[in-house]
Amino acid sequence: MNTNKNFILVKIGSNIAQSRRSRGWSQEDLAFECGLHRTYIGGIERGERNITILNLFKIASALEVDMSEILRQED
Repeated sequence: MNTNKNFILVKIGSNIAQSRRSRGWSQEDLAFECGLHRTYIGGIERGERNITILNLFKIASALEVDMSEILRQED
């Protein structure tokens, strides 16, 4: 398991983006559904933002996935 901070943030962002795209949503759609700003969602998806547990919960709830799905590290 890679514990590099940047790898983890990029992987979480990638998992969120994949779940969002599978619903056919834009970043703006996801931001609206979870009450966050579109640029914040973009920063998370690019691995530039260190997401809080509360915001992770909001995003997972909006996407209707378990938080563990977003946190998974395997491909």
